[in-house]
Amino acid sequence: MRGDIAAILAAMPFEYVDAETAINRAGLRMIVVGNVPSPWSEAAKGFFHLKNLDWVAVRLAYDDEKLAQWAGELSGPVVMQEAEPPRSGWREILALAERLAPQPPLLPSAPALRARALEMADDLCGPAGLGWNRRLQMVHAGLQKTGGFSERIAGYLGTKYGYSPADVARYGPRVRELLGRYSAELRAARAAGSGYYLGALSAVDVYSAVFMALFAPLPEAQCRMHPAARAAFEWLDDETRAALDPVLLEHRDMMYARHLETPLSL
Repeated sequence: MRGDIAAILAAMPFEYVDAETAINRAGLRMIVVGNVPSPWSEAAKGFFHLKNLDWVAVRLAYDDEKLAQWAGELSGPVVMQEAEPPRSGWREILALAERLAPQPPLLPSAPALRARALEMADDLCGPAGLGWNRRLQMVHAGLQKTGGFSERIAGYLGTKYGYSPADVARYGPRVRELLGRYSAELRAARAAGSGYYLGALSAVDVYSAVFMALFAPLPEAQCRMHPAARAAFEWLDDETRAALDPVLLEHRDMMYARHLETPLSL
């Protein structure tokens, strides 16, 4: 029995609480997208883990008015720190993590390298980035009933994140362009003797690792998902499959083995 309890605790590195508990609690709290490895949420979890921060999670519930009023939006991740305003942008969340626990640093101190890290992070997380375009690629496939999200989920996400039939022709090419760019960056880093994008662990490594879930989620033992959700995340057209260099998944596996928690607590 003690061994079973220990195993359960080891698999739950942070506590999930309901909205009311979180609202009335001090400290660091985050609304997360539950039951799927949403990369934006998983990146923030990774930062908090690396910095050994104490925090609690609330799963996003789209019908919870208290949650919406507290966070100012129905989305995830949204981070609350004490009575400070909610933070939902990737830059804001990363900056908060750096402020609350400067060690280990996830952004380089050298100005040029720091600027490069932020640029690379934006190309993974931002509205023109890998994750955003991959999500819209999956939305389009769902609406066309050829793969990706279910038609119902695709309709909701498409409306929320700016899907447009007029822009469909750019989603896939942008995804493949960025996959190629990041695989080239990793191969260059390897040739220089490092397994990390910028020569040492940084936020870019965390973002790259978690965004691979949109192409190849971790195995079921490490990432329990509903079969339909897993099928949606694993859907790839032939061109995208060809662009997914194994080096990106090797880097992901290294990050989870060395720095990030498994199994994922979704």
